[in-house]
Amino acid sequence: MQRVSSAQVLIEGKVVGRIGAGLLVLVCALQGDTPVLAEKLLAKLLKLRIFSDEAGKMNRSVQDLDGRGLRGGLLIVSQFTLAADTSGGNRPSFTQAAAADEGRRLYDHFVAQARASHSPVQTGVFGADMQVHLINDGPVTLMLQT
Repeated sequence: MQRVSSAQVLIEGKVVGRIGAGLLVLVCALQGDTPVLAEKLLAKLLKLRIFSDEAGKMNRSVQDLDGRGLRGGLLIVSQFTLAADTSGGNRPSFTQAAAADEGRRLYDHFVAQARASHSPVQTGVFGADMQVHLINDGPVTLMLQT
């Protein structure tokens, strides 16, 4: 995930998802991942204190971006390439990625849970060829794993 000032996803030049300040969340389902693990990951992501308070310290979560109850946006994008294994040559292997139908099911579950517990939530399109534009704030980029 990346802390952003703004981010958007385009497909064939058309914006399909856009947020202001918040988190760009790149989601990859691996073999063996479950809906319960996805929910734990979301709960951690929503509470992670990576936004600055008045003193410039990372003390705020995306749910309390400005300290006055303003929530930051979530832009959730599927990205199976995060499962790449590059240890065995020059061509990445994606054998650890979940099968496409399972990946879609877990991605859809993650998005549904995010929408049930946070607003605003925007998304890309699972499996689509997307262009992601972002202004990384900080930069702050973190990898969360369950």
